[in-house]
Amino acid sequence: MRDLKRANSKLPAYKFLREIGIDFFTPMKSRLVTRNSKRIREEVPCMSSLLFVHDCRTTIDRILDKMPTLQYRFEKGKGYMTPMVVRDSDMERFIHAVRSAENPEYYLPDELAPSMYGKQVRIIGGQLDGYEGRLLSVRGSRTKRILIELPSWLTAAIEVNPEYIQIL
Repeated sequence: MRDLKRANSKLPAYKFLREIGIDFFTPMKSRLVTRNSKRIREEVPCMSSLLFVHDCRTTIDRILDKMPTLQYRFEKGKGYMTPMVVRDSDMERFIHAVRSAENPEYYLPDELAPSMYGKQVRIIGGQLDGYEGRLLSVRGSRTKRILIELPSWLTAAIEVNPEYIQIL
């Protein structure tokens, strides 16, 4: 789904959905802000307009009636106004990987060049045991990061301990 409110709005969609108890996920990042002349760290969405809502269509439609700035994201080339749907297994895998990392980095499909994709690897042990993906290849970086994808939508780079990496 997408939220058309501005990033500095008082009640963005992710706060509204949290208040009414709807299961959703939005990729978050940490940011330093100044409030009452004190610097505090807060979690904000890395892309303010991107939300993944897990509920039935009728419930979501009722929410959309209450909040007109919240809209479905539609798939291109899949027929007329077909809402985008991510498989539960893919979404759970992505959420588990992102929540297991301290500071995930997010990339849109256009931001990753073919030269940034490294070797195909499998993680053996640790919190990401059994995950497969490609290593992120960034020149000069000493940390190893594995790319976890939501196909055609979003990619997260998760830091991995080198001892857990098995090259395929």
